[in-house]
Amino acid sequence: MSHGSRATARTRAVRLGPRSLAALTLTSAVGVVAFGWPFLAPPASQLNAHAQDAPWLFSGLLVLLVAVVAATISESDLGPKAVAMLGVLAATGAALRPIGAGTAGLEPMFFLMVLSGRVLGPGFGFALGSVTMFASALLTGGVGPWLPFQMLAMGWFTMGAGLLPGPVRLRGRGELLLLAGYGFLAAFAYGTCMNLAGWPFLDAAASNISFHGDAPVAENLAHFVAYCLATSLGWDLGRALCTVVLTVVLGPAVLRALRRATRRAAFETAVTFDGPAG
Repeated sequence: MSHGSRATARTRAVRLGPRSLAALTLTSAVGVVAFGWPFLAPPASQLNAHAQDAPWLFSGLLVLLVAVVAATISESDLGPKAVAMLGVLAATGAALRPIGAGTAGLEPMFFLMVLSGRVLGPGFGFALGSVTMFASALLTGGVGPWLPFQMLAMGWFTMGAGLLPGPVRLRGRGELLLLAGYGFLAAFAYGTCMNLAGWPFLDAAASNISFHGDAPVAENLAHFVAYCLATSLGWDLGRALCTVVLTVVLGPAVLRALRRATRRAAFETAVTFDGPAG
């Protein structure tokens, strides 16, 4: 406009405040211990002796920490419109997850998480990934001690997409290739995390691939790699390829829709007003 007030809005990712960042850091630190304790605990330690209690102990703690992160992010950065967008995207992701359930790892929700995290940033991405997995568990009856691990892993997965380089300047084919490559690798990383959540409790009779509390780290690591190759490689590969294909084929349209919706929601937007031209 040449006269009057003019508002210029620029879409930005939802940013984490100090309390949100601290809570997210604490949650991630506990998550690393929760997933990695088989390789962190010394052989024959008391932690290994109580391994069967670990899923319930870590689950209760992770649920509390994820709740703290979600509440802090909501308090500091997410306004009503952003919360509404979080709900819509989480519901969409939860509805997409059962579509490929039990079919060679084909899980279309992963590509939506990658694109959403890219557009809306790491803070929103972590909240979205966690809430989506929780909603999906309620929808499919998949609530159990494994759910907090799924929520945390999906939160990391979606947050990582928001940390990729070039969120403002990189567009077109280059951005799609970046997102497809990230989705491919992250799909394997997610599968590895979930393997870590269940592998220590495998029946010790499967000696070549099971966890042994009194074995050295190198031996357990070799068993874990063998376990991944034997049980989940095909599933993880299916998830990774599905994510790549959907990102390349549907990515441009979905990215445009997400960016348009973000601009209309106008959360975390810098608004400036210019006076009358003269």
